[in-house]
Amino acid sequence: MKLKLFVLFIFCTAAAFGQSVLSSQPQIIQPPSHPLHAEMHALAAEQSLVGGGAYTYAQGERPLWEFGSPLPQPTPLGDVARAVRKEKLAAKKAEIVLEKQGS
Repeated sequence: MKLKLFVLFIFCTAAAFGQSVLSSQPQIIQPPSHPLHAEMHALAAEQSLVGGGAYTYAQGERPLWEFGSPLPQPTPLGDVARAVRKEKLAAKKAEIVLEKQGS
């Protein structure tokens, strides 16, 4: 019980101290101004992204055969499920032999 009262006292003291420290005057927040943000100005100098002058390129169309064969298409999940079901039905069933042990 004493511990609960002590914790309540500490909590109330902290709340009262917090109210006395804060100012009741409103604080007006002004965002920073950026006057040059939307004005026209010169662009930076052009820079090469690949480094060095050994970069060449060509324009035009390349035949499809130069790109190699396309990747194989994955088998649809439904077809895989059907194949597994057929294998399961065609699998050899275990023979159940029940022998009655009598007296």
